[in-house]
Amino acid sequence: MTYQAGNPSRRTALRYLGVGGGAAAASALLASCTGVQEGQGGENAAATGNFPDTPDWRFVFVNHVTTNSFFVPTKTGMADAAALLGIPEPQWTGSENGNVAQMASAMETAINANAPGIAIALTDNSAFIEPTKTALGKGIPVIAYNANAANNFPLSYVGQDLYLSGFLMGQRIARDVQSGDILVGISQPGGNNVQPRLDGIIDALRVAAPGVTVRSVNTGAEQAGELNAMTAAYTGNQGAKGIYAVDAGSTEACAKLITDRGLTGQIRGGGFDLLKGSLEGVKSGALDFTIDQSPYLQGFLTVLYLYLYRLSGTLVSPPVTDTGLTFVTKEVADLYLSADSKFEGGSKSELINMPSAIPLPPPQQLNR
Repeated sequence: MTYQAGNPSRRTALRYLGVGGGAAAASALLASCTGVQEGQGGENAAATGNFPDTPDWRFVFVNHVTTNSFFVPTKTGMADAAALLGIPEPQWTGSENGNVAQMASAMETAINANAPGIAIALTDNSAFIEPTKTALGKGIPVIAYNANAANNFPLSYVGQDLYLSGFLMGQRIARDVQSGDILVGISQPGGNNVQPRLDGIIDALRVAAPGVTVRSVNTGAEQAGELNAMTAAYTGNQGAKGIYAVDAGSTEACAKLITDRGLTGQIRGGGFDLLKGSLEGVKSGALDFTIDQSPYLQGFLTVLYLYLYRLSGTLVSPPVTDTGLTFVTKEVADLYLSADSKFEGGSKSELINMPSAIPLPPPQQLNR
C-alpha cells in the first residue's frame, strides 16, 4: 500500500481500529489514508514492520436485493476496505428480489466453499439460524449488516437501528400531519430490513398524532414496480395528507409521484435513503426529508470487522455498530447532490471540503 509522507502505515491504522473499534475509528482511518494502488491482491506485503502476512481472504456478502441502487455505496465501501487491507474484493451474492430461499442457498454455498467470512442481511427471522450455526461451527465468522433479526446468532450487526429510525420518522411526520390518512410504501412487508421502520412510525404516531391513520402500500422488492404501486394507492386515496416510504425505491417513487401530480406544497412527503430522485425531491420541496443511514459504512466496516476478527484469532470482537440516522432536508440536499460522492452512491471519489463550522450535535445521553 502506498501513503503520502506523514500518513500512518497500515499496521498503525489497523492497531488504531483494533483498539478503538466502531465507526469513529473507521472515520479517522478514512481521513488519514490517501488510498491504495489498483490491482493489489495476493499475500499482503510485510513492508509494515511486524504486521503479519495474511491470505487472500475473500469475504462473501449475501444480499436480498443484489441489483438495488441503494446498495451501490455499500458495495463501494466493501471494495474500498478490501483495497485498503490488500485483500480481494468481497463476493456479492444473494437474491435480486428478496427471495429468502435464494439467499439461504447463497449462504450455504459460501459455507461449503469455506469462505473466510460471511456478511448476511438478516431479512428473515428463521431462515439463517441453522446456516449461521453451521458457519460458526466451521470457524467461519458471520456478521449481520443492513438488517438484523432476534434470536439469530451473528457475531455482530452493522447497520441502522431500524425500529428507532421509524419511530423518529413518525415523530417527524407528526409535526406536519395530525389527522387523516397517510400512505406509507414498503418494499417487503414483514422483512426485517423495512418492517421495523413501519412499526416504529405507527407506534410514534399512536402517541404523537393519534388522529393519523397509516395506510401501508406493498410496493414490491423490484424498483421498477414501486412507482406504479404508489400511484395506484394514491389514485384510490386522493384525500391522503401525506405520502411516505420506508425504503429507497419507494421513497424515490413518492418524490416522483408528488412532482408529476403537481402536489408539491399540497401534500407532505418523506422517506429513506439517498437515491438521486429522492434528493431532487427534497431539494424541490416535493419531500420534506429523506433519511441517510450511511450505507457505505455498512460495507466498509463489515469488511474491517471480519478482517480484524480473523487477524486476531477472535480477540478483536466486532462491535455492534449503529450506522446512524441523519434527516436530509432542503437546506442540505444540494450538498448531497452537488458532491455526487461515492460515499452516498455517486460517481466521484474526490475529497469533499469540510465546512468552516460544524453544527453542534445533540448532547450525549449516557446510560448510568
